[in-house]
Amino acid sequence: MKKYPDIQFQPTDVIKNFQEVRLQDSLKYLQEHSAFYQRMFKNNNIDINEIKTIEDLQQLPVTTKNDLQQYSKDFICVDKTEIIDYVTTSGTLGEPITFVLTSKDLDRLAYNEYLSFTTAGFTNRDIIQLMTTIDRRFMAGLAYFMGARELGMGVARVGNGIPELQWDTIDRVEPTCGIAVPSFLIKLIEFAEKNNIDYNNSSIKKCLCIGESLRKENFELNTLGKRIQEKWNSLQLYSTYASTEMQSSFTECDSFCGGHLQPELIIVEFLDDNDMPVSEGEAGEVTITTLGVEGMPLLRFKTGDVCYHYNKPCTCGRNTIRLSSVLGRRGQMIKYKGTTLYPPALFDILDNVPHIKNYVVEVFTNDLGTDEILVRIGCDENRSEAFVKEIKDMFRSKVRVAPNISFESPEYIAQIQTPPMSRKAIKFIDLR
Repeated sequence: MKKYPDIQFQPTDVIKNFQEVRLQDSLKYLQEHSAFYQRMFKNNNIDINEIKTIEDLQQLPVTTKNDLQQYSKDFICVDKTEIIDYVTTSGTLGEPITFVLTSKDLDRLAYNEYLSFTTAGFTNRDIIQLMTTIDRRFMAGLAYFMGARELGMGVARVGNGIPELQWDTIDRVEPTCGIAVPSFLIKLIEFAEKNNIDYNNSSIKKCLCIGESLRKENFELNTLGKRIQEKWNSLQLYSTYASTEMQSSFTECDSFCGGHLQPELIIVEFLDDNDMPVSEGEAGEVTITTLGVEGMPLLRFKTGDVCYHYNKPCTCGRNTIRLSSVLGRRGQMIKYKGTTLYPPALFDILDNVPHIKNYVVEVFTNDLGTDEILVRIGCDENRSEAFVKEIKDMFRSKVRVAPNISFESPEYIAQIQTPPMSRKAIKFIDLR
């Protein structure tokens, strides 16, 4: 693929025109190769030659996770002999979906992570410690490795978990940066403190964080981010947001004011419940159109993730759209006692309560047919009524309502959080 890494620094009208040319190519490719989109175009009397601008995309229906689950094979645009890699989504909002990638798709994936790393200021002089899985059908783990190779970084592929092995690798290899789930960094800190490891003087100075939000929508660190930064103050944290479906990512730069769009690889819209665009400063569902994907390209795919977006040019010199941290998933929205909530808002409160070792938030439908919340808290000590009141008061002060609380053993909560088939810890269980 041709690479245009400097397009993100061009004026906004140049970026838009560039994307619209790429959009024409994508529409033609779908018309020729995708059974699903051929059917969509025919059933809706769509002439793709009339879709010339990003605004014209509003003439097209959106694609949903339900479409992917029902017709996944119809999205495949290549012969089986061209497929190199098979991956699956995490299955957060339903059954995992299988995605296929060609050789060119893998090259595109590597280039995306190259752009992600360079956005965060990583260079070929860095050594990166990969603290996420590269197997278990996980697209991102392979992407990180290939992107690091594209940039010329050294890589230590440690995988997820095992704090002792992580610190042994840091001692042996002296990596300068890492990729990890933020809550795992807390475990690294705890292990270091128990074993007298001076983590603030370790070689790692930067970490690209995946899977969990680090910041609030105003770009300030949330509770989890603050807990890491207060302890490991020599470590600079960068957020990145991605999904299997979009096959690209949005990563923070050193200005820390949202994840940057890579205009070569993806078009993004932000839609309301009626599939209409929202204004800047208004929460909308991230809806993506992939550019340059061969195996399973997507058109106006609603990710389920709700974010704010920002159009103002960044102080880093990039003029691309920026995304806030994910407020929550559209399908996980909770209506509780007249208040609309997303799970990350609950996590941010629980992460700030001392003596809580781990937790799971369960949502179910009560006898009245409305949402009910139960927070199962892993806690060996201080199970008093006073502690319950303290927790509930914190919820009321932050989100105006307080859920039900149940104390469990941390070991039991850990079992719930890590089922055998899951690639990441589960903090939210939707039983509605």
